[in-house]
Amino acid sequence: MAGWLKALAYGAGGVAVAGLAALVALQERLVYVPVLPGLARAYPITPARLRLAYEDVWLRAADGVRLHSWFIPHSPTCRGPTILFFQENAGNIAHRLEFVRLMMQRLQCNVLMLSYRGYGESDGYPSQKGITYDAQAALDHLAQRKDIDTSRIVIFGRSLGGAVGAVLAKNNPDKVAALILENTFTSILDMAGIMLPFLRWFIGGSSSKGPKLLNCVVRSPWSTLDIVGEVKQPILFLSGLQDELVPPSHMKMLYDKAVEHNRNCRFVDFPSGMHMDTWMSGGDRYWRAIQLFLDQYAPEVQSRDGSFKSEIAEDGNLLPYLFQTFVRVYPVLIFFAFDIVLVYF
Repeated sequence: MAGWLKALAYGAGGVAVAGLAALVALQERLVYVPVLPGLARAYPITPARLRLAYEDVWLRAADGVRLHSWFIPHSPTCRGPTILFFQENAGNIAHRLEFVRLMMQRLQCNVLMLSYRGYGESDGYPSQKGITYDAQAALDHLAQRKDIDTSRIVIFGRSLGGAVGAVLAKNNPDKVAALILENTFTSILDMAGIMLPFLRWFIGGSSSKGPKLLNCVVRSPWSTLDIVGEVKQPILFLSGLQDELVPPSHMKMLYDKAVEHNRNCRFVDFPSGMHMDTWMSGGDRYWRAIQLFLDQYAPEVQSRDGSFKSEIAEDGNLLPYLFQTFVRVYPVLIFFAFDIVLVYF
């Protein structure tokens, strides 16, 4: 009997070691999925398929990796906000074009869609350090463009994209006006314990319990919970309460952490929203939440202060400036007045 028990113990130990070795060696393939099963890596469509004018933008990350992105302007005469869009971990930017088309239509914005390294037409292989470089290259590109209002650059990230966006916003408080997170996890470490329950006591983020003995072998921890508390810009949290991948509690934890040091945080949940379809199930309420956030924290008034001042200096007439300011601010004031009436009556 003792011999059998000893053999069983050795066998279990061998399986555990083999499993750990596989986890260490293949973890990037679990976190990053540039090619969906049964599909090619190439873009199935381009923005032109949806009748969107676009520009192929090629970038160089700090480590020299060549990156591809699409800049999609709303229109030549539109000086609305510019959304820097970061996708989830699977597929490529072409799979998000319908969402972006509707975003541009509803929010009157420009969009830059970045292909992470190893995704779409970008070179290289994905990693946390590398994708952080990629995101910075995309933001630096937007910051030097002459055809957008660079004071109104807003980051939008869903799932993994939210983790990417949070790091970028934290590192660039002067370049990013606001941050929008949708169905984002607290950390990959916490997600590992959810997707692989047998690892829960050995891998975990700052909010988890247990010895966390295997945290040191995770190369892409994406510890959003630790980062979001250091973001100084306004943050909008969009949470689908039926999320089947990332527990909705993760979004609430991120909000609670952020609001400790940042009063400009807003949390909106959607009762029927799942991981990928919150924007569809949320309907008008989803887009209205984003629009109100942009009106408050990335308004056109801010971006035009300089030009208004120059106009005043030229002719000394203050009335046109006051009139233009009133026209832009009036709709927002009316909305907030209506909200106050609803609250008290």
